[in-house]
Amino acid sequence: MVLDASALLAYLHAEPGADIVAEALEADAVMSAVNWAEVVAKLHQGGLSSHAWRAVLADLRDIAVVPFTQPDAEAAEVLSLETRRLGLSLGDRACLVLADMRQDAALTADRVWGELLPRYRVRLIR
Repeated sequence: MVLDASALLAYLHAEPGADIVAEALEADAVMSAVNWAEVVAKLHQGGLSSHAWRAVLADLRDIAVVPFTQPDAEAAEVLSLETRRLGLSLGDRACLVLADMRQDAALTADRVWGELLPRYRVRLIR
């Protein structure tokens, strides 16, 4: 399962859908480095110091953080044309590109992604 930043943040904040993310974490979840950066930024913006957010994320060592490569960037740009009407961010598209490449589902809290079905495998956590 490929995690979107919104899914991991829901898990970290014990929001609705956190149980679904917990299941994914037990089943070898992966995440794009772009989405990992989004999580770090949100934790920092939420007032956590570098030391604090590192401690929070240290417990998540089972998540494989996958580099965002030049081909990934190009695929994300192509995807931007297809998803412009939905307002997907670069992070959203990075997650979808990784999920598509792995032939896996993208796990997200972002309900608008439901409109991407069936073209993309998307699983909404709430």
